[in-house]
Amino acid sequence: DELAADLEFLMRAALKVNTIREDLGKVGPVIATQVEEAMLGRRVRLDTTAAERDAEPVRRLLKFERQLREQIAKLHEQLQETRRDLKLEPGRVQTVVQIALALAGQPPLRATTINGLAAFHVPSLTGSWAACGEGLAHPHTGVPRPIVFDHTLVDGRDDVVLAHLNHRLVAMALRLLRAEVWAAGGRGKLHRVTARIVPNDALELPALVGHARLLVLGADHQRLHEELIIAGGQLREGRFARLNLTETQRALAAATDRPVPAAMQERLAAQWPKHQDALLTALEARMRERAASLEKQLGERREKEVADITAILSELQRAIATELDEPAISQLMLPDFSDTEREQLARNRDSLRARLAQIPGEIAGETAAIRARYANPSPRLFPVAVTFLVPERLTY
Repeated sequence: DELAADLEFLMRAALKVNTIREDLGKVGPVIATQVEEAMLGRRVRLDTTAAERDAEPVRRLLKFERQLREQIAKLHEQLQETRRDLKLEPGRVQTVVQIALALAGQPPLRATTINGLAAFHVPSLTGSWAACGEGLAHPHTGVPRPIVFDHTLVDGRDDVVLAHLNHRLVAMALRLLRAEVWAAGGRGKLHRVTARIVPNDALELPALVGHARLLVLGADHQRLHEELIIAGGQLREGRFARLNLTETQRALAAATDRPVPAAMQERLAAQWPKHQDALLTALEARMRERAASLEKQLGERREKEVADITAILSELQRAIATELDEPAISQLMLPDFSDTEREQLARNRDSLRARLAQIPGEIAGETAAIRARYANPSPRLFPVAVTFLVPERLTY
């Protein structure tokens, strides 16, 4: 019977250890002592209440750290998804910088290799671009370091600098290209029409593709969504025959960088007035299709924002209520404390009660504002550029 009792006690101790494993640093010694007492016949019940209470702050901290890690992992996955959606590959960012430097009349990046890594030296830039060289000097040697556009290449090394999207050089390049795209009256240096050759198996006839900016505004005229859309069609017997989205994407993906002969460029330019209205109609149709498909996504984002603000304010509400109910507060009312301290405590608690009373109305107001912002989303279309695609056999 004594052996059975000891085994039962040890089983309860093992179960207790398993359930509070994270806090074993505090509870472990208590359990060890009580197990020893039980084996000597001086204890029949396992009591870790006091130790668990002392370990509660540690448990809360560990829970917070675990939730923080989970949130960081979710944000990282969201970042990766955004990079894929926006096609923010290192090569594309490099191309943007090279084109912007050329448009600004600045010298180009110089390709180099450092310790087996392909990188780029930033040349001496002039004017406002000169500031792009700040931060390139090595902190110890003072020697200017080359840049890379891939964040995976800079881990554990300080001999190169990452040119990320917020780096001054990349930010200025993006700002310049954006300004060139929307420059009015032919003042821009960036051409908005191009002609490219595609393999013969990609298209049977020349095609015309339009690129446009889709902007979705909320009821308060704030931006809810923005993206670039495309629409196109083949030029068949003098008319515009619209391609579906998959066909258009496939044709663009097959385009090469080889220039179209000048004679073909002239023929395509002569056809543009005849087909521009049809292309605009195709872009508007694509805008409506995309806006309709975004309704569910915007609705999900609206509900997530509502849930997030509700959770934040509700957590604040619980924290204030817990603070007001904290038994330790009453200890501050002991005679050892001065009247000034008691008055300050009373004022603080009154402020907390007032804030607590405001939160339900604040939740209602914030959620109503979010729902109003997403009500009746309105799409807007801004044509950006035109691409002619010509099968290779038609360029001979």
